[in-house]
Amino acid sequence: MGDVAMTVPVLSAFSNSYPDIKLTVLTKKQFAPLFRDLDSVSVILVDFKKDHKGVFGLYQLSKLVRNLQIDTVADLHNVLRTKILKFFLSGVKVAQIDKGRSEKKALVSGRISEALRSTPQRYADVFRGLGFGFEIDPPIFLAPEPLDPTITKILGDFSKATVGIAPFAAYASKTYPLSQMETVITELQKESKVLLFGGGSEETKQLEILASKYANVCCVAGKFNLTQELDIISNLKVMLSMDSSNGHMAAMFGVKVVTLWGVTHPFAGFAPFNQINGNNLLADQKQYPKIPTSIYGNRFPEGYELAIQTIPVERIVKTVKENL
Repeated sequence: MGDVAMTVPVLSAFSNSYPDIKLTVLTKKQFAPLFRDLDSVSVILVDFKKDHKGVFGLYQLSKLVRNLQIDTVADLHNVLRTKILKFFLSGVKVAQIDKGRSEKKALVSGRISEALRSTPQRYADVFRGLGFGFEIDPPIFLAPEPLDPTITKILGDFSKATVGIAPFAAYASKTYPLSQMETVITELQKESKVLLFGGGSEETKQLEILASKYANVCCVAGKFNLTQELDIISNLKVMLSMDSSNGHMAAMFGVKVVTLWGVTHPFAGFAPFNQINGNNLLADQKQYPKIPTSIYGNRFPEGYELAIQTIPVERIVKTVKENL
């Protein structure tokens, strides 16, 4: 979801430069709300488990795409499915993302130690490869959405500066310990409203228990659909997240994002869009010199899964407050 969210500021910039060009995004149903505020974008929903399953399903999908009379294809994913789909769309002008795999491999192996091209810039490069020159800086952000009564009834008003915290990630190596995060929450809720984000029944249960301890803390997880969560995120002052999708969704709206990094590193190009370097809080690299050990956090030497714990609680609290 984070990768999909990072396309939004790029499409916003494209549409600002080329308002008369229609964009059609091909994506899964669960990601469609991410594009709701882009007037020049329509969405085609794909179902890889049913209607568009396998090679035959992709062939059927290609016929649907051809019927739109598209002029070009911008492949921002460049995986096996999109390669097959492009094969069926032969004759249509295509450009695809360069994911910089060799550069990322060099970064993980320690052969290079500098920031790679960001993922949003790589997305923009695809459109440039189709002949559309434009820049994503200065950025164009989505506007905050008004909160409907069903949200404020549960969360209250947002008159006090509101901080979102998304304490979970796909891998434990990218997840700040909940015991340490509770100390962060204890400090932040003294002056701010704190909203907890997560997904899945187990995460929701843990966040509900945590929120119940404080008057200024509410659990968002499990109570709203993605469209409503986006409305809530758009009204935050700061989002504190792991290297995960919530940070990217907040960045779509120009919300300041403070990100905690364990065995991964912002140099790989996956830092939230348009955030200052000081908002990327890194594990102790003297103690864990091999970081980044992987691009996605799924590989690391023994003991490195503990690296994220070395980010001091005090530093996190201070950085969030500075952004407030």
